[in-house]
Amino acid sequence: MGVTMRAPCKRSGEKEEQEEGVAAAAGRLAGAPEAEECSDVDSDSDREMEGIHGPGGLVKDTVYLRSCQAHSGVPASCFLRQVSTPELNLRHHGLGPQGARALASPLTSNPYVKRLDLRDNGLCGAGVEALAGALSKSSTICDVDLSENQMGVVGVQAICAALTVNLTMQKVQLAGNSLEEHAAQYLAELLLAHTGLKSLDLSYNQLTDHAGEILGPALAENTGLTELNISWNHLRGPGAVAFARGLEANIFLRVLDISYNGFGDPGASAVGEALKTNNVLEELNMSNNRISAVGALSLGLGLRVNQTLRILVAHQGYSVSGDNF
Repeated sequence: MGVTMRAPCKRSGEKEEQEEGVAAAAGRLAGAPEAEECSDVDSDSDREMEGIHGPGGLVKDTVYLRSCQAHSGVPASCFLRQVSTPELNLRHHGLGPQGARALASPLTSNPYVKRLDLRDNGLCGAGVEALAGALSKSSTICDVDLSENQMGVVGVQAICAALTVNLTMQKVQLAGNSLEEHAAQYLAELLLAHTGLKSLDLSYNQLTDHAGEILGPALAENTGLTELNISWNHLRGPGAVAFARGLEANIFLRVLDISYNGFGDPGASAVGEALKTNNVLEELNMSNNRISAVGALSLGLGLRVNQTLRILVAHQGYSVSGDNF
């Protein structure tokens, strides 16, 4: 998996040009005569009428276009085409904070969208904050991808607070958001409060030892998560050990990816101890964790006792599968 690198959280282009494009789009939808004169509007705006059928769709699109106008955002034709479908895919559209604010209002009352994909849109903390309000009220969206959006601690605080009150959400992807140890407390609170969350992706972030010490106890107490990806972070030393102890007490997690973290021999030993007790985990990826033969031996001692693990991806990348070890 790669992570797309984007420029700092600033939107390029002239605000006046954006406002002209939005106004033209809104006017055309309402049947305004001057809309016919606009021929060089953004390509998304030019195609926004595609797929609009019936008064219901017209109302939803009008709400979106008016929201775009209010927040000086350029309408995304993909939203207009997918607004009544189960999956809304807007990844790599460069929406930015303004586009996120424009989406928030129509998403709040949308009864169709179940999966929302906004990966790599430069939403930043401000954009994620705006969407968090909509997600906290949505009764249909159960799967959201906010990866690679530079949300930082401001965004993760907002999204975690929103999800703790929205028990509909089952899958959340927050990969590649430069989340550091300050974000760990909000993530831990989410793990403790949201028992309906089944899958969480925190890969490609900057969660350190201290984050592991915070997330470990939360993982121990979590009563719902079945899949966790925290690969490509910096869980080492005491943080890796604390996280492994959380795995030891957890009784729900079935798939765990902790590859590329630098667990080292102490972390591997702690995972080995966890596997002696844990009787739920089925898949574990520990590749590239700086584990020597000493650490591998400690891990193996746990595998000899464990009866549920079916797949292990070791630090050199080979996989072992079977009914049990």
